[in-house]
Amino acid sequence: MNPADPAPVRLNGPRFLAEPAELYRELRREHGAVASVLLDGDIPAWLVLGYRELHQVTGDPVLFSRDSGLWNQWDRVPGDWPLLPLIGRGQPSILYTVGERHRERAAMVSDALEAVDAFELRTLAERFADELIDAVCAKGATDLVADYAALLPVRVLATLYGFADEQGPGLVAALNDMVDGHEDAIAGQLHVAAAMAHLVADRAARPADDVVSRMLARGHTGGRAGGHGGGAAGGFTHEEITQDLMVMMAAGHQPTTDWIGNSLRLMLTDERFAASLFGGRRSVAEAMNEVLWEDTPTQNVAGRWAARDTRLGGRAVRAGDLLLLGLQAANHDPQVRTHSSALTGGNSAHFSFGHGEHRCPFPAQEIAEVIARTAIEVVLDRLPDIDLAVPAKSLTRRPSPWLRGLTSLPVRFTPAPPLSGAHA
Repeated sequence: MNPADPAPVRLNGPRFLAEPAELYRELRREHGAVASVLLDGDIPAWLVLGYRELHQVTGDPVLFSRDSGLWNQWDRVPGDWPLLPLIGRGQPSILYTVGERHRERAAMVSDALEAVDAFELRTLAERFADELIDAVCAKGATDLVADYAALLPVRVLATLYGFADEQGPGLVAALNDMVDGHEDAIAGQLHVAAAMAHLVADRAARPADDVVSRMLARGHTGGRAGGHGGGAAGGFTHEEITQDLMVMMAAGHQPTTDWIGNSLRLMLTDERFAASLFGGRRSVAEAMNEVLWEDTPTQNVAGRWAARDTRLGGRAVRAGDLLLLGLQAANHDPQVRTHSSALTGGNSAHFSFGHGEHRCPFPAQEIAEVIARTAIEVVLDRLPDIDLAVPAKSLTRRPSPWLRGLTSLPVRFTPAPPLSGAHA
């Protein structure tokens, strides 16, 4: 690093964990489009803040690889490093697969998700949303994060994958433990891994019409049916499929939970969306899209690794350096957002689902959108006079530089009876 360069910023500092928008602006002024940061244990990395630079990194999988084995800091990483679940080494999952093998794997995942019936998906989301509202609607008050948004996405995904309905609550608790990163995180991860491995083994013996069975059917040969990657050599092991299903469930659950919570917060605190609280529907989609631009659930992603020495945003990046994808910072880049206060309308050129070969598969985006929109609409239908139960300024964020969501969203409303047997 050049002695004249600004000092690196700690990614786990309090400003990253609370309200980072102003910090991103400061970093852009002081560092430019690429900022030097320190991870836990003072391990260095680059945070890509610029929209064009992020587009360059995510669009060049050869120069900026997803292969974490390239990292030049592994000799400094202890076995108990808290970020190992985010930056794994030698993980047999789609996250760290590159080249043609990744493209075949991504096709397997996309095709399995694309076959999800849209009507079934909406029906499942409404069913579980109504069940969760039924549990609180007579009370006149609830926490829309803990009692609703944090419970819904994984219940829908578990059913789509093929889990029995009675396994849903246990998976919800385990997955929330895993992504929260507290003392139960490892136990939660082991529970999800064991449940997923058991389901994969069961579906291998007894296929059904679900995501896991479709992935197994494709995974036996690899590549598209009748296409480029057939044959046993292109197949995927049960362990690889289990790992990919865990990635899909984790990536589909918490960001969708935060998309629901952040959108409801916006609609309850911004007068532009007040009409939605009285039955408007266009504003729901507008609020959800604005959240993806202004308050995206996935703030920063680890990451990409430089395959050789290069330059990016005027900075000298060495072979093996880790680059963190600053999705929220790039969404606010003044080079592409010349009027930062302007409404985004239907513009979906944000980075909230990533970009390039390793972006979130389009069918997964659609599934997340249906779950989130259904969740919001059920709340507005069932609790039409809902209002915040605390001052808006008192709402707090979960302490994470990676995912941005509320710790709670307390609301009050007129008590109402539960639906009696509507989904029996």
